Amino acid sequence: MPVCTPDAGRVDVLIVGGGVCGTALLFELARYTDLERIVLVERYPQLAQVNSRASSNSQTIHCGDIETNYTLEKALGVKRTAEMIVHYAQLLEPHVRERCVFRTPKMVLAVGEAECEALRERFERFSSHFPAMELLEKEQIAAWEPNVALLNGQLRPEPLLAIGIRSTYTAVDYEQLAASFVDQARAAVAGSTAADGGPRHLDLLLGTTVRRITPDGDLFRVELAPTPACGTSQSAPREILARHVVVNAGAHSLLMAQQMGYGLNYSCLPVAGSFYFTPDLLRGKVYTLQNDKLPFAAIHGDPDVRAPGQTRFGPTALLLPLLERYRPASFWEFLRVLRLDWAVLTVLWQLLRVADIRNYILRNLLFEVPWLRRRLFLADARKIVPGMRLEDLRFAKGFGGVRPQLIDKRERRLMLGEASIPARPGLVFNVTPSPGGTCCLGNAARDLEAIAERLGCGFDRERLARELYGETTHKVAA
Repeated sequence: MPVCTPDAGRVDVLIVGGGVCGTALLFELARYTDLERIVLVERYPQLAQVNSRASSNSQTIHCGDIETNYTLEKALGVKRTAEMIVHYAQLLEPHVRERCVFRTPKMVLAVGEAECEALRERFERFSSHFPAMELLEKEQIAAWEPNVALLNGQLRPEPLLAIGIRSTYTAVDYEQLAASFVDQARAAVAGSTAADGGPRHLDLLLGTTVRRITPDGDLFRVELAPTPACGTSQSAPREILARHVVVNAGAHSLLMAQQMGYGLNYSCLPVAGSFYFTPDLLRGKVYTLQNDKLPFAAIHGDPDVRAPGQTRFGPTALLLPLLERYRPASFWEFLRVLRLDWAVLTVLWQLLRVADIRNYILRNLLFEVPWLRRRLFLADARKIVPGMRLEDLRFAKGFGGVRPQLIDKRERRLMLGEASIPARPGLVFNVTPSPGGTCCLGNAARDLEAIAERLGCGFDRERLARELYGETTHKVAA
C-alpha cells in the first residue's frame, strides 16, 4: 500500500488506535465508502496489543442472552450489534473464519433457590426475544456440562438451574479479528477508485504515536512521532492534515481528549481482571449470575481459544492505578485522567459504603497475594465446578487487561459501559470497555454515518445493511 506523506496532501479520515474497534472502522470505511485516503495510526509495532489482545479479555461475543447484568432493552441493543460479528465472519474464507470465531455451547448458571427463581423469571421475559435459549434443569445441566452438575459422580445437592444456548458463535479471538479487518480493508481498497476516479489509499502507521491534534480550520493537524522503545525504523510522517479524526484508543482516548480540553467532566477508574487456568473442565462457556449490587463482572469459565485443553476462569476485579495492566509507566497517565476532586471522592465513597462492594474490593485485593490467591479463588470457582481441586488451579500470569470505567463527575456516578466524546465536528474520542469488542462493528457503523454525512462521500448503506446486519434496509442503532 502507498505510504502517506505530508507532500501527498491531506487525508480524509485518520483513525487513532489499532485495536478491534479502530480496525473495524478501517474495514467499514474501506469497504462501504469511496473515500480516497484513510490512515490508521497505532503506537505499538503490531495491531491489537492492549485490550484486544487474546490474553487481555474474556474472548466472548456478548449478545445479552446469558449476561444477567443486562436489562432486556440493553440485551436487545447489544444482540443486534453482536450479530454483526457473526455476519461479518460469513464474508471470510473458512480458514480465516476459524481463527476468528468459534462455536461452543454456553450457559448462565444459577445456584440456590433465590438464584434459580430469578433465572427462571428472566427466562420467561427473555426467551421470546432469544429463541435459542433453553431452560436447563439439573439433569440437563449434567448432560451439557458434567463437571458443573456432578460432584463425586452424583448430582450436586443444592438447587441448580441454567439458561443454555446449544451451539452458536460464542467465542472470538479479537486479536485475529482485528487482523482480518485490516486484510479485508486492504482487499476492498486494492484496485478501487475514489469519487474523482483516482486510486484509493489505505495506510497503516505502526509504532507511531500521536503527539498532538490541533484544529486547523475545518481540518485537523495531527503531529506524529515514532513510539519510543518500539524499535521502529520506518520514516513515519511528522504531520498529517486530516478532514476527520476518530480516536479509538481505549483509556488513552480520554487522556487525549482531556489534553485538548474535552471530556473534562469524566474521570477514569481502571478495573483490572486476573484469570486462572485449569485442565479441560468445561465444554463451553459457563457464566454465573451477576450480583445486582456489584458493578463488576461475575466470574465465568471458558475454554481458552489460544490454549487448547485448558479452561480459563475469572475475572477477578482489582482497582488498579494503571491505564495498561502490564505497563507501569501508565501510572502517570492514570493520574492525569483521574482528575481527583470531591466529585470523584463522592463516587468512590458511594461505592465503598455498600458492604457488598466494599467486601468484594477488599477480597479481590487478596486475590493478588501469591500464596493466598489460589485458595481464595477456589471457593468462587467451585460454584461452577464443585469438584475443582487446588492443584487444578494455576494463576494465568500475564493474562488480563484493564477496563477503563468512567466516572461522570457532573452526575457523580460510575458509568458502566461505553462513552463517546464528540469533541467538535470531525473529531470524536471513543472509550470502549466491555462490551466494546462485541460492539466494534456497530460502533464503527455509527461513526461511519457521521463521517459520510460530514464529508459527503459515497456510502453504500444497502451493502453494509445486507452484509453486516443481515437486512435489506439499514438503520444504525443509536
